[in-house]
Amino acid sequence: MSLGFDVSPVMDRTYFHSIYFREPGGILFEIATDGPGFLIDEPAASLGESLKVPPWLEAIRERLERVLPPITVPKNAP
Repeated sequence: MSLGFDVSPVMDRTYFHSIYFREPGGILFEIATDGPGFLIDEPAASLGESLKVPPWLEAIRERLERVLPPITVPKNAP
């Protein structure tokens, strides 16, 4: 902010926290934390086995499930 960038407030994105700003050319940047991470709503052993979405996307879950390609997790993955 002290450099003249219009920075958003910190946004809680459930799996991480973000701030957003546009650089002088208009490109939107997101800077996000590492945590709390994807283990807040499922155990590590089952990551990727089902679609998890943050609360604000639950209303469009059915649409997301229709348009997103299925992901197959190899059984021998760590």
